[in-house]
Amino acid sequence: MAAKVERRTVDLSAYPDLVVIYLGMRVNALTGLKTLAGFGPKIARSVEARPEGLLLHENFLFSLFPPHAGMRQYWRDFDSLERWARSEPHRLWWQHFIRDSGGTGFWHEAYFMRGGMEAVYDDMVRDTGFLTFAPQRPARGPMFCARPARRQSPRRPPRRSFTQIENAVH
Repeated sequence: MAAKVERRTVDLSAYPDLVVIYLGMRVNALTGLKTLAGFGPKIARSVEARPEGLLLHENFLFSLFPPHAGMRQYWRDFDSLERWARSEPHRLWWQHFIRDSGGTGFWHEAYFMRGGMEAVYDDMVRDTGFLTFAPQRPARGPMFCARPARRQSPRRPPRRSFTQIENAVH
């Protein structure tokens, strides 16, 4: 007789401002292998430093050919994520990447407990995530970030999006 499936769920009421963010890097050229491999130890050290508000960090391998690695992070709130994104070493990583993607493409998609989503895709030669089904726009002007698509709680003033923070640090 088959064992009964153990089903569980979670109570997220203690995390009303939870942010889940997926990030990925895809190798577009041979030089991208070095770029991708170089980020692994940097990210590991950053996570080991236990930034305030980071609840969980998980690594993924999306594909081997072409190499496409990523991570999922759970942040207590957007303010914690924003503080980390504006601090070292992330700020320097992002400034360097914007100048030279090192033969890779990068993307992130963020999901907010209070509602809304946002995404950015840099040098992605193949569509992934929202790019595969949603209308695409240049990340400039009103589409510099996904704030118009992100709902805010009426009790809180609008905040800068993660995309805006990444673009502001260069």
